[in-house]
Amino acid sequence: MKTEWHACRRILCIRPDNIGDLLMSTPAIKALKQTFDCHITVLVSSMGAAIVEEIPEIDAAIVCDVPWVQTNKTPTPTDFTDLVQRLKDEHFDAAVIFTVYSQNPMPSILLAYLAAIPLRLAYCRENPYHLLTHWVPDEEPYSFIRHQVIRDLELVVRVGAVIRDRQFSLQIRHQLWPAIADKLRAIGVDPDAPWIVLHPEVSEQKRKYSTEDWITIGKQIREANGCQLVVTGKSNQEEAQEMVNGIGDKAFNTAGLFNLAELIVLISRAALLLSVNTGTIHIASAVQTPVLVLYALTNPQHTPWCVPSKVLYFDVPVDLQSKNEIVRYVYQSFSREDLPLALPERVVETALTMLASRNTPSGSFQQPHTLP
Repeated sequence: MKTEWHACRRILCIRPDNIGDLLMSTPAIKALKQTFDCHITVLVSSMGAAIVEEIPEIDAAIVCDVPWVQTNKTPTPTDFTDLVQRLKDEHFDAAVIFTVYSQNPMPSILLAYLAAIPLRLAYCRENPYHLLTHWVPDEEPYSFIRHQVIRDLELVVRVGAVIRDRQFSLQIRHQLWPAIADKLRAIGVDPDAPWIVLHPEVSEQKRKYSTEDWITIGKQIREANGCQLVVTGKSNQEEAQEMVNGIGDKAFNTAGLFNLAELIVLISRAALLLSVNTGTIHIASAVQTPVLVLYALTNPQHTPWCVPSKVLYFDVPVDLQSKNEIVRYVYQSFSREDLPLALPERVVETALTMLASRNTPSGSFQQPHTLP
């Protein structure tokens, strides 16, 4: 059945968060693109903007660090009014607002309303009345919790989008491999032998896993398997070097060595990604590299998607725990005794098992709530 959305030629997707958040929205963005044959613009943060060029379904991006999302800069009211005018000038037919259940969607909803975008779709707990033309009451997390991908897909289904593909959308620039291989050789890595990517870098301190435990894990994996260990990151050179020094033989520091497009290729060729819960696990999901996640007890719906994976959990220090009451509700509902903990010995055992089998089932919950 056709809806008014089938007449939309220009759709704005509002997702002003990080790389992983945007990647998890790509199946829904793909469904919009394929169903409505429309031009897709994304409103993204400066952090999320880094991945835009690697997502084929995105035609354009508006980069803005909005004041209701954590950012390193201090936005001004003028920035907001300028953004409203820019969105008006783009003459969008519709806006889709993607959120995590713990986020308040109202600022993004108001932005789309003030920009006079005719059709506006979002989840919201309270009735936004005229601010949205298509309101979906938000039942999460009190009635159920879905994977973020399912949450986003179920949103666009409400306006007639048809889902043909639930995989992440991310291009791999294979032509970059010769230059990447040269960089690896220059630091002693054999690009023709297997390697594991270790990614300790976090965007939030509450997700940080102990460097001492990283070293213990790296040593034991190397001793048991003999695989090369490539430590990655962007701004964590000191941490990466400390890990490499502690692990010793066959460990290599590549922090800051690769840009994002190169990192995607590197991960795509790895035997395994071992990472904290950050954007790299979603890159691994997109390129189908098995992933083992050391997952801080934060948002449980951001686990790997449709890829061989395992998830091991660790707690967040009390002083770093979220003050968001929705996040706290979910955190307090965890039965920690039922969760597999990210103890070094268990991490090593799980990693070795995954390396021995390419058929490890996904560790995320992927069953849809209402999707056909």
